Amino acid sequence: MAGKLKFLIPIAVFAGMVAIFYKGLYSDPTLVSSPFIDKAAPVFNLPTLYDDQKHITEAEFKGRISLFNVWASWCPGCAREHEMLLMIARDTDIPIYGLNWKDERQAAQKWLRERGNPYTVNAVDRDNVTGIDWGVYGAPETFLIDGEGIIRYKHIGPLTPEIWAAEFLPRIETARATLAGADS
Repeated sequence: MAGKLKFLIPIAVFAGMVAIFYKGLYSDPTLVSSPFIDKAAPVFNLPTLYDDQKHITEAEFKGRISLFNVWASWCPGCAREHEMLLMIARDTDIPIYGLNWKDERQAAQKWLRERGNPYTVNAVDRDNVTGIDWGVYGAPETFLIDGEGIIRYKHIGPLTPEIWAAEFLPRIETARATLAGADS
């Protein structure tokens, strides 16, 4: 009996690993659940992209619905979503706060100068301290934050018109209704 187990255990372990890898091949990498959904935005205090003396904190998110977009000048996905961010900034009243992540300050400034700047303000997180606190996997990532500073949604990957319409707009309407109810 012990001789048979010696052969069956490795086969069972191998079969389990194959099943896990197979599932991973067909999983959507943008559907990573976040432990921060429905929780207050993590505390941070970072210098802004254009002025080291000015800082931005999570308090910026209070009182209005906003987006917090993690981006970098070296990020191909960020380049793909940039036109979408410019459209959101132009066509909506939702401020977009940037988290310039693991990037060179001058490269980020040049990137925005050449492509346009959709951000209300950019925080600089060169060393990924705030990125870790927010559970950032990579760039781009976009968080939807309600008027109370609560994270309502996180999207990993470039924003597209389809994702904006299907995932963000319904949550924005819910957050607006909640915010309007709190104001009355």
